[in-house]
Amino acid sequence: MPSLKEIRAKLAAQENKSKKTFAPGDSQIYPHWNIAEDTTAGVRFLNDADENNPYFWVERNLFKFPFNGVKGSTKHNVEPSSAEVVVQIPCMEMYDEKDPVLDEVRTWFKDPTMEDMGRKYWKKRSYFFQGFVNEDPMEGTEGYVTPENPIRRFTISPQIFGLIKSSLMDPDIEELPTDEKAGLDFKIKKTTKGSYADYSSSTWARKESAISEEQLAAIEKHGLYDLKSFLPAKPTENVLKVIMEMFEASVEGEAYDVEKWGQYFTPFGIKKVDAKDANATAVVEDKRAEKLDVKSDDIPFDTEKTTEEVAATVEDKVEEVKEEKVEEKSSGDDKAQDILKMIRSRQKA
Repeated sequence: MPSLKEIRAKLAAQENKSKKTFAPGDSQIYPHWNIAEDTTAGVRFLNDADENNPYFWVERNLFKFPFNGVKGSTKHNVEPSSAEVVVQIPCMEMYDEKDPVLDEVRTWFKDPTMEDMGRKYWKKRSYFFQGFVNEDPMEGTEGYVTPENPIRRFTISPQIFGLIKSSLMDPDIEELPTDEKAGLDFKIKKTTKGSYADYSSSTWARKESAISEEQLAAIEKHGLYDLKSFLPAKPTENVLKVIMEMFEASVEGEAYDVEKWGQYFTPFGIKKVDAKDANATAVVEDKRAEKLDVKSDDIPFDTEKTTEEVAATVEDKVEEVKEEKVEEKSSGDDKAQDILKMIRSRQKA
């Protein structure tokens, strides 16, 4: 029978092991996915600097093209790899324009046997907000640094956004939650459902409150963000052709080719190749999204973010990963060939 001293030592060791630590120099992005289980972060959203935006958020739409590894390139110092990689591609609907990939994927849902492939290549949504963190459960955590500018950016998953949106339709909320004098804090509460993070208990505060004088001074000093400036650049006509080429290669189960696409879009861990620099290199890091915390929230578009930001990759994608791994490879190959025939026949028409 262990002594009380030994039990306490073991419990203390477990508690220390579960505590998160942060590298110095964290981004302005508030990593709410890193708050401890059963804790709440209280945030006060602010309006967008873009007065033409009717909302206080912007929506980001990305495709996730999976590739069967990476083709090596001596020219760019890339080591070949057979591990699956995913490349993020902007969807044109984010810019209120038709998207050729999405137009193609939509037709797949007419065939029940192709629905899994349709979900795999369907656009993935996330939302950009900004505001203050009025209640921060990570404050005081070793290595956690609050930036000088208290106006933080938030990358919000569809699960949390659904709660924000539905609450805005509540007739009991009389003022805009971003109102300086009678707004509301949003309480991001993290729990666990199964083995994954769950934010379904998140909600607006019950009482209205005013933004503090100190916060008003911070807005005056730093200014508000133009949220659309954090969206990926709109693809040109030439880049759209590259995207379609990558789309077909992904469906066909090919490897990512840094020689062809390295100057356009790259997987996490591969630096973008500078087309003007003959000696440009792309370094493959042994990091993959599925190795990160599966209780995190969303993935940033930039492939050169910190681990905390990249940890946002998985939460809303876990079910997709499950479906993809369960899928039989042989039947997947058959579907891919059928889909490619459809794509190419439309292009010739």
